[in-house]
Amino acid sequence: MRTDGTADLAADLAADLAADLAAAVSGGVRFDAAHRAMWSADASNYRRVPIGVVAPRDAADVEAALEVCRRHDVPVLPVGARTSIAGQAVNTAVVLDFRAHMNRVLDIDPEAGTARVQPGVVLDTLRDAARPHGLTFGPDPSTHSRCTLGGMIGNNACGSHSVAWGKTVDNTVSLDVLTYRGERLTAGPASTGDIPDRLRALGSRLAGEIRSSVPELTRRVSGYNLDSLVPGAFDLAKALVGTEGTCAVVTEATVRLVESPPARALAVLGFPDAYVAADHVMVVREHAPLTIEGMDAGLVAALRAHDPLERATEALPEGGGWLYVETGGATRREAEAAAAAVAAAMRSYGATSVVVGDPAAQKALWRIREDGAGILTRSPDGGEAWPGWEDAAVPPERFGAYLREFDRVLADHGRRGVYYGHFGDGCLHVRIDFDLLSRSGIANFRDFMEAAADLVVAHGGSLSGEHGDGTARAELLPRMYPPSIIEGFEEFKAVWDPDDRMNPGCLVRPAKLDDDLRVFVGMPSIADTPQLAFADDRGSFTRATRRCLGVGRCVTGSGGVMCPSYRATGEEMHSTRGRARLLFEMANGQVVGGGWDSPDVAEALDLCLSCKGCKRDCPVGVDMAAYKAEFLAQHWAGRRRPASHYSMGALPRWLGIVGRLPARLVDALNAAARGPLAAPAKRLAGIDPRRGIPPIARTSFARSAARRPLRAVRPARARRGRLLLWPDTFTDHFDPAIATDAVAVLEALGYAVELPPRAVCCGLTWKSTGQLDTARKVVARSLRTIRPWLTAGVPVVGLEPSCTAALRADAAELLPDDPDVALLADGVRTFAEVLARHADELPGLVTAPGGRALVQVHCHQHAELGVDADRTVMRALGIDAEVLDSGCCGLAGDFGFEDGHYDVSMACAERVLLPAVRAADADVAVLADGFSCRTQLRQAGTREPVHLAQLAARALGLHRGSSGPVSDR
Repeated sequence: MRTDGTADLAADLAADLAADLAAAVSGGVRFDAAHRAMWSADASNYRRVPIGVVAPRDAADVEAALEVCRRHDVPVLPVGARTSIAGQAVNTAVVLDFRAHMNRVLDIDPEAGTARVQPGVVLDTLRDAARPHGLTFGPDPSTHSRCTLGGMIGNNACGSHSVAWGKTVDNTVSLDVLTYRGERLTAGPASTGDIPDRLRALGSRLAGEIRSSVPELTRRVSGYNLDSLVPGAFDLAKALVGTEGTCAVVTEATVRLVESPPARALAVLGFPDAYVAADHVMVVREHAPLTIEGMDAGLVAALRAHDPLERATEALPEGGGWLYVETGGATRREAEAAAAAVAAAMRSYGATSVVVGDPAAQKALWRIREDGAGILTRSPDGGEAWPGWEDAAVPPERFGAYLREFDRVLADHGRRGVYYGHFGDGCLHVRIDFDLLSRSGIANFRDFMEAAADLVVAHGGSLSGEHGDGTARAELLPRMYPPSIIEGFEEFKAVWDPDDRMNPGCLVRPAKLDDDLRVFVGMPSIADTPQLAFADDRGSFTRATRRCLGVGRCVTGSGGVMCPSYRATGEEMHSTRGRARLLFEMANGQVVGGGWDSPDVAEALDLCLSCKGCKRDCPVGVDMAAYKAEFLAQHWAGRRRPASHYSMGALPRWLGIVGRLPARLVDALNAAARGPLAAPAKRLAGIDPRRGIPPIARTSFARSAARRPLRAVRPARARRGRLLLWPDTFTDHFDPAIATDAVAVLEALGYAVELPPRAVCCGLTWKSTGQLDTARKVVARSLRTIRPWLTAGVPVVGLEPSCTAALRADAAELLPDDPDVALLADGVRTFAEVLARHADELPGLVTAPGGRALVQVHCHQHAELGVDADRTVMRALGIDAEVLDSGCCGLAGDFGFEDGHYDVSMACAERVLLPAVRAADADVAVLADGFSCRTQLRQAGTREPVHLAQLAARALGLHRGSSGPVSDR
């Protein structure tokens, strides 16, 4: 069993190769350790460190790169988004990465129903370009927001609509390719020349064997497409689809487009379990739907555990196994009628059902299915599950029987798996709790894979139904095909690539399925003694670095929050996936050296905004903000830290001092921050010179409240009871009017609002800069201060989303054994959560209708708190709200202030937020509860943003500052 992972090219030879490539190629050439580490894994179990990474700008660059590699006799591996699950996108080779430059839709021909594309174009980009013509590309894997057409051609990708529109091979017209030896060829049905002629001869010679041995199965994606070589069906383009980069490099493709119904609807069918759901797919197919997807109750349970804020599962009908049946129509009514017909027909088979026509509700339901691959890799207790036997397919009429027998194979090997998949095509996706950390566990893994292969072949199926063979299944192909076909595969490969330099060891003469397993060959070498609790990873930082499986949701261009720095730079190093790969390699020390002192990891994490978007948006819950905090704590232990850690990291301490100064001295400080002393002060504090220093309030909210006599409404007379307002540093010292309005609203609802007797802090600024010891002390002191309220069950109300989220989530990572921390999850509430309890009452109190608002959700609120309560409150206040799907504002606490971060910070804001605000009508309020968001908007020169408390106070006719004093008992 191999355990070294790769056989590295000698350093001097690699340097010569890199120099020659850099001289020949106009695109990027990266042979540094960081890039080799980031490209060492795809979304599979396998790890092979590449020689280097080349990003060609055009076909001429590809030709030049191949010529240099040929001269140096090194292998080549073309890749797409590297979301492959079978291991075909990793190898000890020169990687050709097409995403950076060769990523365009070249032409749409609506009359012919075709598109001409470069290999690096993302599927959603093609679909967006085709949509105005009423067309789409039929195959649509769940990774449609980041997978590339080149990768789909390499894997013969399918997706959920294969029932209607087939696989990639069924939608490929022609391919422009280059062989390793530099031969140019346009592959299609009429191709001529040496390579096509030799392959025609191969197809003619093996025609009988091919017809008798290759399963006629809609989801057969295992082996080469020799059936596209036989007389009467010869098509060289279709023969190349699914070759997994082992034959030639695609430089351009012409693909078929299909008519896309203008409207879609979903009939969601509930069955007692997934077996029964599978038993009924043939009946559903009779209705000619666009999609028949299935999932097990385990997937729904996993989603609810991964994302407690997710509400889409509440729309599922009763059952323990479900089918998603999508229908189309010219109008929404027509699509819904078709879905209703399916639901009605299936009721006679005992199915429960719901019909969903609303596009947003459908999108939420599809998220359950599309995030399955990631969600199932981790259980709530930190248990790990892996791909491997990921996507076998059998004839759909045998799918129910196959599932039952498959579960017996799992049980026989002591394994558990939760599944979902393309039930209408008999294709199963599953993640299994293999033990890939021990030799005995790996032996069990091999035994299972062999038994599972025999089972699927016995049912007339294919080892792969979508993701290809790669390393995971290529070794098992002789169990599916006779020797004559296996020899045919070898001859097919040799015609294209006689030097065996295109992705060698994949499909033909394959590596063993238990070689180069990522977690086994990458065992950690650093001491696993983290300062944070990492409770979801059983107290292990190195276990946390294994969370990322490479599904790549962080490398999308839009939607959700993660990963803002990647969207600004387009660099893999600035994606959640890239950073996770570097941390994994740092932990094992084989490619990324230096451990916690690694400059590569420090560089990658420098542009992490600690926005926590990945904690919610990543299907496996990678929490890069926590990993960055841990890295900074270890990296700077015993050293002099950057100036920004002492200035902005300790901001609550400095503001506490300022808050005790007379107002006239605060005025002087604010004036100095705008005067000639500002520039040297910023340099000293590590603040970018282009940033303004936010003005400090002349008197903090807590200080002004303490000076006033007690309000007439006392706790004993408050009809709604007591609340403790958490006076966070930012609201208290920068925007005290927000707290004043919040108190006015809460007291108007009948609450007695109280303040802590001394300053409290959530510790976030210290935690985000890796000053974890100080953060622990700060949080522990604050918890002691508010303990009387927590133990009495008095809700603690936060106004600043980052601080409120820190109390709910971060405190447990800092102080896992503190009994007070356990009270925070239920004891801490947002301002909106308190008001949402009175949603029925609020409309009767509104004296000035709320108008319209554009809402920027704080990243930490998105990750930890959600916005359901905020939406409820805004509706109750009569506010017509548009919640932006804009991602992080870019300021992100201290990030946007730090010297060197300004450009990325503003690029994040300019993606969606700032253009949306500029385009909004003058009477539209810009709501931003987060201080960072408000500051970014203010410094960008847009209109003055407001907090929900301010909008609520206006709607209820409560003037700012009219709330009166609060008690500080």
